[in-house]
Amino acid sequence: MRSRSVISLAVVVVFLGTSSLAHGQDGSWEPPRLADGQPDLNGMWNNVGSSHLPLELPADLAGKTLTEAERLALITARSDRAKAVTWEGHETSGGVGAYANYWFDWFWKEPVAGEAAALVIHPPNGQVPDMTDRGRDSVAYYREHLHDTYANMESGDRCLSRGVFGMMMPTAYNNGKLFVQTPGHIVIHSEMIHNARIIPIDAGPHAPANVTLWEGNPRGHWEGNTLVVESTNFKAVGNMRAPGSRAPQHEGRRMVERFTFADQDTLNYELTVDDPETYAEPWTVAFPYKRDNSYQQFEYACQEGNYAVPNSLSGARAEEAAEGQ
Repeated sequence: MRSRSVISLAVVVVFLGTSSLAHGQDGSWEPPRLADGQPDLNGMWNNVGSSHLPLELPADLAGKTLTEAERLALITARSDRAKAVTWEGHETSGGVGAYANYWFDWFWKEPVAGEAAALVIHPPNGQVPDMTDRGRDSVAYYREHLHDTYANMESGDRCLSRGVFGMMMPTAYNNGKLFVQTPGHIVIHSEMIHNARIIPIDAGPHAPANVTLWEGNPRGHWEGNTLVVESTNFKAVGNMRAPGSRAPQHEGRRMVERFTFADQDTLNYELTVDDPETYAEPWTVAFPYKRDNSYQQFEYACQEGNYAVPNSLSGARAEEAAEGQ
């Protein structure tokens, strides 16, 4: 409860400091601004409505231009199918199971139509580019040797980092992001595994190349009403969360994010990754965040309650012992 109160208080403080909405001279909507003139991103933003979008463009939609109503109809049908699936218990589950759908955020939310029929908007075919040979070999290695040691397990399962992808893209739950903005910095706090990104604004060059970080070294600047964040200096990670699969992250990765106000309650988000050691070409995902003043973040005590690592490793050792008998 203490964590809930702290986060709730942070939201109250943020909104008390938010300037009023403004309108341009021609009557068009303009975002509220801080005292230094920067558009005001403060508040809670949620991308759960985009959970209903497929990652990649379905083959039968390739080359087609859909209206917003058509896109919404497609993802609503997809959402309805997912919500209709019933959980029959652990006995019939293919794995340990994840309980009924009502445990997931998306079950309680309606779809939000973005500007495309899938999360991937580039390349134009709407597909995640092929991995390089090195990338595929890495994925195969970690799949085969996943439980040889804790160091081979996915970094999010170890409560270290879900990476920029895992933090910013829609997922099953904990999709609320708290933006706290001050002159010179923006902090994006994710409920999932208690993660916070601190993004300096107009702070000059990146850190020296030998300084590497789980989510890279970000630098932000404003282009009109769009916040552009470029991240470099990524830590090399063999097994990290990525859309559609687990994938390696290499030091040469470069990510560019764009946060653009569409209206007072909609923030359009784009993320481009350029990692030539992992993917054959750069690619981009895009979807909207919606302002969600009712969302409350709770403590996500990941490391303190992380039984996944010891249970997985002990299970692997038990299997090995059984095979040796």
